[in-house]
Amino acid sequence: MNPMDLFKNLQNLQSQFGEMQEKLKHIQATGTAGGEMVRVDMNGQMEVTSIKIEPEAVDPNDIKMLEDLILAAFHNASGKIREKLQQEASNLTGGMDIPPGFMGS
Repeated sequence: MNPMDLFKNLQNLQSQFGEMQEKLKHIQATGTAGGEMVRVDMNGQMEVTSIKIEPEAVDPNDIKMLEDLILAAFHNASGKIREKLQQEASNLTGGMDIPPGFMGS
């Protein structure tokens, strides 16, 4: 492949990446912990959009447990988002392995 074709392909990928950034706003995942007593909703930009805590998860004598449940639900949600983002990136690049940070993030 000549350098000009490679450059055009890179420009096309960057354009598609911009479109993907817009899609990220609409990707959603929910993480849960404690038998779904704690739920964390997150979008594709890794922003927490809501947290739901069932009353039975709140024990004033064991705040540490609630903190652990929130953290576990957050990690569960972020793992699901990462999986979705990897799939989107793979679709965008046709399965080509792109180094982290190459596309500007």
